[in-house]
Amino acid sequence: MELTRIPKIKHADSGNFFLLSGPCAIEGEEMALRIAEKIVTVTDQLRIPYVFKGSFKKANRSRVDSFTGIGDEKALKILRKVSKTFEVPTITDIHTEADAAHAAEYVDILQIPAFLVRQTDLVVAAAKTGKTVNLKKGQFMSPESMKHAVTKVTDSKNEQVMITERGNMFGYQDMIVDFRGIPTMKKYAPVVLDVTHSLQQPNQSSGVTGGRPDMIETIARAGIATGVDGLFMETHFDPSIAKSDGANMLHLDHLEGLLKNLTRIRNIINDL
Repeated sequence: MELTRIPKIKHADSGNFFLLSGPCAIEGEEMALRIAEKIVTVTDQLRIPYVFKGSFKKANRSRVDSFTGIGDEKALKILRKVSKTFEVPTITDIHTEADAAHAAEYVDILQIPAFLVRQTDLVVAAAKTGKTVNLKKGQFMSPESMKHAVTKVTDSKNEQVMITERGNMFGYQDMIVDFRGIPTMKKYAPVVLDVTHSLQQPNQSSGVTGGRPDMIETIARAGIATGVDGLFMETHFDPSIAKSDGANMLHLDHLEGLLKNLTRIRNIINDL
């Protein structure tokens, strides 16, 4: 995957990791613009190639009464406004073949959720849009098995593909990252580490996923040390009121300090 082929990407030649970051779900225009403005300011300062992340809808919820979105078209238009306002590319999840063509009209990268990455028709539909495709490794899949998901994209005549590690199920209610998978998957495509989802504690009795945000910097540092190409982190100015995945989010106030520390580590590794 060539970063320079992603529209509006800045600092692609900086030698730094790239960042996919934003809220879990688009909850409204004001919140999206507020979060994007802060991240753009920090990433420009640190010369981090940046992509704004926000799900236009959430289809994979534990409970039927969970927040799923503000309306597909409304959320997609907000993603397009973020892109135009701050001149950054955007990424969003898709869940159906119809979503692929629809979302491709508004965003630069289509993300296949971890639970759906084996769905051939969905992956191929995303690839055929010509957009960059981010394949999230299933919690139930080995690093080696992601080769086949990547091949579905490249066989569809799309070389713009990346893999995101998001942890493996550990028992019923925890996740764990096996960092041995990073170099394995880098043989197939650029690799991103999803720091915040790797710290989820799913399947809680309440039907609301828990998390360990106190471990975000630990996991992110380990990812940089093992050579990931990019990081994925969901963030919010008040995770306690976020409508999705607030329990494992990074507070927006902590983003700058974290990225400064991670950039220092990346610079050291680049000099080795």
